Amino acid sequence: MTIGRSSQFLLGACLAATALTGCAGSSSGPQLPPAAFVAASEGPGEEYVIGPLDQLTIFVWRNPELGAKVQVRPDGRITTPLITDLPAVGKTPSQLAADITVELKRYINDPRVSVIVDQFSGTYSQAVRVVGATEKPASLPYRANMTLLDAMIAVGGLSEFAAGDRARLIRADKATGKQVEYALRIGKLLKRGDSRANVKLEPGDVIIIPSSAF
Repeated sequence: MTIGRSSQFLLGACLAATALTGCAGSSSGPQLPPAAFVAASEGPGEEYVIGPLDQLTIFVWRNPELGAKVQVRPDGRITTPLITDLPAVGKTPSQLAADITVELKRYINDPRVSVIVDQFSGTYSQAVRVVGATEKPASLPYRANMTLLDAMIAVGGLSEFAAGDRARLIRADKATGKQVEYALRIGKLLKRGDSRANVKLEPGDVIIIPSSAF
């Protein structure tokens, strides 16, 4: 059986969780820059990536009969008038619009296509996963400007015997594809309100919280 890249990444993250279990205390390793509790301003996040079961509206200027409202199939493809089984998952709306434009040029002159995401499901690779010693381990949909504090609120905080200051964040380096581990101080963030322990999250981050041995 072949294991996908996202599955291999999550498997490696879970193996790292085993290595992190032990005595309470602060973790060592590189740390991410702090994120403010309340941002002075919010900019746009990365462009949304279409996932399975997303609901899309495809609009073709001056050719409404070629547009459609479609749901992305579990296999990641869509079918519209004149276009069959076009891959959609993993593309941004603008990328999908460009691909539809190329296909429609075979039938009409100068097609102008827009893709609107009406309902969002997202891809698994975009989710933020929180595992280990928390009240409700979960896979959370990523939101623009999401922080560690947001994620911890969503999972109900630390469990009773969590070693929050030994937690790690595992992130895939975009340039190399390799896993990079960062030290987190979730105990200081939640129990002391230390804003310096709050960090910005990115799509695909895995947060691993070990249990204390005591």
